[in-house]
Amino acid sequence: MQQKTALVISAHAADFVWRAGGAVALYASRGWNVHILCLSFGERGESAKMWKDPTITLEAVKQARRAEAQSAASILGASIEFLDCGDYPLRVSDEILMGIADRYRTLRPEFVLTHSFRDPYNFDHPFANHLTLEARVIAQAHGHNPSVPVIGAPPVFLFEPHQPEQCEWKPEFFLDISSVWEQKYEAFKTMDAQEHLWEYYTRVGQQRGAQASRNSGRKIKYAEGYQCVYPRVSDAF
Repeated sequence: MQQKTALVISAHAADFVWRAGGAVALYASRGWNVHILCLSFGERGESAKMWKDPTITLEAVKQARRAEAQSAASILGASIEFLDCGDYPLRVSDEILMGIADRYRTLRPEFVLTHSFRDPYNFDHPFANHLTLEARVIAQAHGHNPSVPVIGAPPVFLFEPHQPEQCEWKPEFFLDISSVWEQKYEAFKTMDAQEHLWEYYTRVGQQRGAQASRNSGRKIKYAEGYQCVYPRVSDAF
């Protein structure tokens, strides 16, 4: 049986840890190939602790954030790739966009996780969302690299932004990550540059767990919330 694949597209090196680390660990534990595509290292806008050192350089920050993300991905059981597109602002060429589309064709993911449509606090996040969805459409186009088979229609789920109410994001799907919570928290601890977020996202996991329990009748301690981009299709409710 061919190994199933999931794709996570993260604007910065730590985003996938806080927001989708449970999903990554859970599906990796089920034998899936989970591939994380980091568009940047978060070197300018999400590494404030490192920039307190007046001798630090941009390249040193990048190297440190790369090492953190690689350690986190290893803990979660995923492969990881860095495109080094820069952050604050995140900008990409058509070559990068087409490269993301080609990764869809190569990986053929069963589902994709990425950022919310809006985020007035961080414009890199909705830009990553746009790239994810545009690349998916290109990968479905028969005229794009016609020698390579097009993909189907992998569902896309948007993980939780830092301030969901301001981002017009609401949870439409809860994923029980209780069984892999310890892995997710271990991945948190690799992110020394953003230590202030460890406990914040622990509380988020607990809150979503409580809501998941309320909506299912199951005992769920930790959960992640996701918003759906496309309608889910099934032959049963």
